[in-house]
Parts: sequence; C-alpha cells; structure tokens
Amino acid sequence: MAKVSAVEKNKRRRKTVALHAEKRAALKAIIKNQETPIEERFKATLKLAELPRDGSMTRVRNRCEVSGRPRAYYRKLKMSRIALRELGSLGKVPGVVKSSW
Repeated sequence: MAKVSAVEKNKRRRKTVALHAEKRAALKAIIKNQETPIEERFKATLKLAELPRDGSMTRVRNRCEVSGRPRAYYRKLKMSRIALRELGSLGKVPGVVKSSW
C-alpha cells in the first residue's frame, strides 16, 4: 500500500489540472501560433508561468486505484499488476482466468 499522503497529493493534482486545463490550452495555443506577434506570445508565456505547476498534466502520476502503487500500472484496468493478480485469482476481474497447463 502506498503512502496515503502521496495518493492524496496526486488526487489534488488531478483536480488542479482539471481546473486550469482550459486556460493552459488557450495560452499554449497563443504561444505555438507563429503568426501572432512576438510580444503577445511572450505575454502568454509569462501568464502560463504564473499558473500553478501542479496544473500541468505531466505532474500527475498514474496510480493503482486499489493499492495506490505508482509502478506497473495497466491503464485499461486502472490497477497495478499485483492488484490485478490478486483480484484475478479471486475471480473479481471479469475475463481474467488463472492459466494452467
């Protein structure tokens, strides 16, 4: 089980990303547009720098919904390989069967 503080920090980051996503996208569009004047793009860069760092999607870490583990994460199932194995053995994940030969 991961530290509760790390899981909560990640949840807070996801909320911050959702809150600032629209504004960040608009500023990035201005910055990337080569046809806008350089002064305007520079002002947009400064405004983007004023936004909180945790508002960026790259700051969010994919974590297992069951255990909070940050590594070996399956995006499709939103859980780690260890949690998948445990729940799969118990028969709680549909379509997952223990193999034997």
